[in-house]
Amino acid sequence: MEEEISLDLYEFLHIIKKRIKLILLITILSTVVSGVLSYYVIKPTYEAKATIVIGKVNVGSNDNSRYQYDDIMMFQNLAKTYAEIAKSTSVAESASARLKNVSVNDILNNITVSPMANTQLIEFKAKNSSPQEAYLMIIAVYNSFIQEAKRIYPGQNIQVMDKVKMPEQPVKPKKLLNITIAFFMGLIVSIGIAFLLEYIDNTLKTEQDVNKYLNLPVIGTIPKDTEKY
Repeated sequence: MEEEISLDLYEFLHIIKKRIKLILLITILSTVVSGVLSYYVIKPTYEAKATIVIGKVNVGSNDNSRYQYDDIMMFQNLAKTYAEIAKSTSVAESASARLKNVSVNDILNNITVSPMANTQLIEFKAKNSSPQEAYLMIIAVYNSFIQEAKRIYPGQNIQVMDKVKMPEQPVKPKKLLNITIAFFMGLIVSIGIAFLLEYIDNTLKTEQDVNKYLNLPVIGTIPKDTEKY
């Protein structure tokens, strides 16, 4: 059993050594291509974020804890409805009118609105190749949302919890991650190709191949360098 394992390991290393140039070529090529695409071809994407909190305008001083708990639960469930309002076409149209140079479709395609589980918070995200455009888009969208939400549900308190910041670093592409993935993918694919080529190559090249596959003794060999003889 140990002999079989040692033999398999020897064959594995032999194939790797035999096809090392191919493996290195494919691995280096895939890594370089990924680096070129990540640094020079793929446009960076910037993301601006904002968080909206919803609640009642006034809470009476005589309200007990159960009322407060029920009130919180109601707004947690209502946050899903507010999120759908924020993703509506009417909000996108209003935001587009505020921005003037951004279409409704661009807003709908580049804005993500998600209610945060078990909270009264709604998270807004805007993505754009320009950090300034992402910043202005998120402001226009949440302002339009607040206006529309108060029209549908008057008397509610809707405020921006986190101040929107101009994005400084792109969220995509993740250059180092892409290069690392490309390196390992190139390594795995190249090793697979090396073993595939070895599998479909049925020629006999060494004395060991003759003994292994034909089970015949080797009577003699022809040296590679015949000029010495």
